[in-house]
Amino acid sequence: MQTVDRTTALSDRLFEQTVQVAEAAATWLGIELGWYAALRDGGPATPPELAERTGTSPRYAREWLEQQAVAGVLDVDGDRYALPAEHVAPLLDRDSPLWTEPFLRSVVVASRQLPAIAAAARTGGGVPWAAYGPELSAAQGDGNRPALRHTLSADWVPQLPELAVRLTAGAKVADVGCGEGWSAVGLATRFPGITVAGFDLDDVALAAAREHAAEAGVADRVAFHHADAGTGLPGGPYDVALAIECVHDMPRPVEVLAAVRTATTADALVYVVDEAADPVLSAPGDEIQRVLYGFSLLICLPDSLSHPGSVGTGTVMRPSTLDGYAREAGFAGAVPREVTDTGFWRVYQLTR
Repeated sequence: MQTVDRTTALSDRLFEQTVQVAEAAATWLGIELGWYAALRDGGPATPPELAERTGTSPRYAREWLEQQAVAGVLDVDGDRYALPAEHVAPLLDRDSPLWTEPFLRSVVVASRQLPAIAAAARTGGGVPWAAYGPELSAAQGDGNRPALRHTLSADWVPQLPELAVRLTAGAKVADVGCGEGWSAVGLATRFPGITVAGFDLDDVALAAAREHAAEAGVADRVAFHHADAGTGLPGGPYDVALAIECVHDMPRPVEVLAAVRTATTADALVYVVDEAADPVLSAPGDEIQRVLYGFSLLICLPDSLSHPGSVGTGTVMRPSTLDGYAREAGFAGAVPREVTDTGFWRVYQLTR
């Protein structure tokens, strides 16, 4: 009887996933074609009105509007469809901590590479980051934006008193794996005495980072560099070094952390912010662990393994794994810090 129950439960779950995947694709279309934004900015619309606002086909607009109403995302009154005010933040508010659409977008975009990932799994190869295209780079930057531009400086730093003191005094900061630069922009905005050097290999993200710094008015104190951190961090020594949402992606993390150690002062504060992976495998796991493994299979592991000699960490970097990397790099270890409201991230301090 138990076998039948488990079989039925999985069958039901796969059907639910079918619905969710289809609705995720429809959400991607709503963002890509500007349908959500048009409803937010122009108010409720009929299918022809929405099509005219967005330069799209009325027949496709009608099908999407009906699908979104059936899914409970849009409200419908007669032939007019509205985006509820409560649904704006998750879909469109770029500075809200509730803006979760970029994570869905990342999965949809990455899913295009499933045939390449399957081929890599047969050979032990990988799928390089560039193969995913600029859309994934932008989705990753968007997903990080609310936390790194606002929450990092406003909420996390005050919970790390030694870091707050150092930044207030005007530190020289290295931001390793800076991506679109939101951590650098957020910190430089709140702490006007600091300077930040960001390092990354993604030219798409670096170009966006420079635009973000200019728009925020901090480009005179924040600079971004195309650099392989494993070969060294120019411009040091640095008083503070950050590696946010990137160590698990690095093909050779020990080399990078060793370079960070070399490029920082003897009393530098060094922090890694990475995924809140469970200390050991727990199955079945909660939604955080499930989503981490999903991103690992689709993006992080294939990208890492596309580099010769990669350690192939994957998204699920357990605390003991990071501690081992830190020790190999010459640090005394990686100590988890008690910082609240970090979502699916965990904050570590690398000690000397």
